[in-house]
Amino acid sequence: MSSDDSPSTDADEEIPKHGLQGPHPDERPHPTGRRNSQGIRIDPAVEAEHHPRRAVISALVEDEPGVLSRVSGLVSRRQFNIESLTVGPTTVDGHSRLTMVVEEPDPGIDQIEKQLAKLKPVIAVGELDDDMVRTELVLLKVEGDEPDKVHAVTDMYEGKTLDAGPRTITVQLTGDEQKIDDAVDAFRQFGIIEIARTGQTALARGDQATVPGEEPGTSGEPTTPANYDD
Repeated sequence: MSSDDSPSTDADEEIPKHGLQGPHPDERPHPTGRRNSQGIRIDPAVEAEHHPRRAVISALVEDEPGVLSRVSGLVSRRQFNIESLTVGPTTVDGHSRLTMVVEEPDPGIDQIEKQLAKLKPVIAVGELDDDMVRTELVLLKVEGDEPDKVHAVTDMYEGKTLDAGPRTITVQLTGDEQKIDDAVDAFRQFGIIEIARTGQTALARGDQATVPGEEPGTSGEPTTPANYDD
């Protein structure tokens, strides 16, 4: 008897001509959790053991074209949660200070520091302590129907009127995050037309260096790149 003439079994008859029917793509299990810098997917249950917290990271960087986009690109590619990013000059020509506010579990904060340190323009980087000195600036443009009340609220929050016209008033406010949030809420009654916030900028308190190994501006010596462990 040839193989074609072999008697079929019940199992053979149950197999469809085009193979077994699998689950619909929408019904298939999908992996969850983001990938770390090595491309390994992080188990959300494991990551959840470390609760996210807000951290302020400061970095000294060399003034090079595109340095800000390189830093923000590095953070976004790894899906870190960044709240604000500011940059400005320091006491050393050719160097800038970058201040970043992030909300991540401790392993994520540690990875941000290590990954930033690997970028060529970064000279030194570190997280600031909770007792840091920090502030931010906000510009608010509100409707000018009640100028006396707008000026009163501006004075209450130690702000400054930058522009006043028949239809709009623009004010400037500075302070910590809570003060800025409270001020913005107080101005809502007038109708906020536009708002611009810089995000936090910060320095370490007292004579402590803001980033590890940072030379004081009075020393006349630039800060040199530090070595970081992988």
